[in-house]
Amino acid sequence: MVELTDVKEIENQYASGVYAKRNITIVRGQGALLYDDQGTEYIDCVGGQGTANLGHAHPKVAQAISQQAQTLISCPELFYNDQRAALMSRLGQLLPGLERVFLCNSGTEAVEAALKFARFGTGRPRYIASMRGFHGRTMGALSATWEKKYRGPFEPLIQGFSHVPYNNLEALDGALDDQTAALILEVVQGEGGVYPGSAEYLNGAQRLCRERGALLIIDEVQTGFGRTGKLFAHQHFNIQPDLLCVAKSIAGGFPMGAVLFGQRVPALQPGIHGSTFGGNPLACAAALAALDVQEQEHLPERAAEMGAYFKEQLEEIHSPLIREVRGLGLMLGIEIKQKVAPYLAALMERHVLALPAGLTVIRLLPPLVISREQIDRVVAALREVLSA
Repeated sequence: MVELTDVKEIENQYASGVYAKRNITIVRGQGALLYDDQGTEYIDCVGGQGTANLGHAHPKVAQAISQQAQTLISCPELFYNDQRAALMSRLGQLLPGLERVFLCNSGTEAVEAALKFARFGTGRPRYIASMRGFHGRTMGALSATWEKKYRGPFEPLIQGFSHVPYNNLEALDGALDDQTAALILEVVQGEGGVYPGSAEYLNGAQRLCRERGALLIIDEVQTGFGRTGKLFAHQHFNIQPDLLCVAKSIAGGFPMGAVLFGQRVPALQPGIHGSTFGGNPLACAAALAALDVQEQEHLPERAAEMGAYFKEQLEEIHSPLIREVRGLGLMLGIEIKQKVAPYLAALMERHVLALPAGLTVIRLLPPLVISREQIDRVVAALREVLSA
C-alpha cells in the first residue's frame, strides 16, 4: 500500500512525463467538491476536464458499477450483451436520426472512428476542421486539431486535412468541395478558448455539407450530456449531425466514448473498425445509470439555470484584466489580458480548481450539481484574484 506521503515522489519517479502536475494530491470527491490528502476542500471547476458532469462519487453510478463488476466486466461485440443492447437502444431513442452506435473508450477514439466512417462512406480523401479546434491527440484526431503545440512534434500528420476560421461561413464555403469527406466542428470550442458557434454559422455549415455531399461530424466530447444547458449542445441550434462524437461524461466519469450516426452514413462492413474494450458491460451499466441521473435530477435544465447565474455573476466582476466572459450553460471562459497560469495557481490557493483554455482564458467546467453557494465562493475567489 502506498503511503500518502509518498504519492508525489512515486508519481514523479515513475510517471511518463507527459503531464504537467499541480502540487496537490486529490484522494476523494463528493458532488462538486474535491479533497486532498490533508483533508483540504476544493470547489472543482476542472470537473475531470468535463467528465464529472454528475458530480464525484455519485451513488447511483457507483452502485451500477459495483453490481455489474460482480456480474460480467468484459464482453466484446463478438457476442451480444444485455447491458450493451439496453444502452444502444437508449442512445438511439435520445436522438432520432442517429440510431446507429459505435462504442469505444474515449473522445479521441470516437473522433478517429468518425473520421474513418466518413472516408469509408463517401470515398473522399479530404477533411475540413476549424482553427482553434481540438479533437484529440491520436494521429487522426490530432490531424483535425489546429494548435501547433500539439501538432508540431508529430508532423507530418495524416494528409488531406485543412483548417478554416471558426464562425466564418464565407471561408468554409470556399474550402468545402466535392472531395471533402467530412467537416468536423465543435459547437463550443473548449480547448480553443470557449468560443460558441453562432446559429448562422452552424446552420450554414450543415447546409453546405448537404449541398456538396460531405458529412457533418459534430464533436460533443466536452459539450455533451447536459454541459451547455441541453442534453447536447447542437440541440440549441436545431442542427442534425451526420456523426456525433461523445465521451467524457457519457458514463458518469467511467471511461467510455461513442459515435452516433444515421442513414446519411452508408452501411459499414464488419471488420473495418473495432475496439476490444468498446461497449464492455461495465461501462454500459455506468452509462445507463448516468442517463438515469441526468433525467431524474434534470441536470441539463440545472446547467442552464446555474450557468446563466454563474455567467451573470462573472460579468459583474469589474477588473481591467478581463476582456470577455463567454460560454454556454456550465461551460464558461474568462478571457484576460495576461497569461492565466499564475491566476490558476492563485485560485488553487483559495481552494478553487480551474482550467486554462489556451494561454489567456480561464475555463470553468464544474459538475452540473454545483450549488449557488459554491458558485458564489468561486466568484469571490475570482474577484479577489483578478482585482489583485
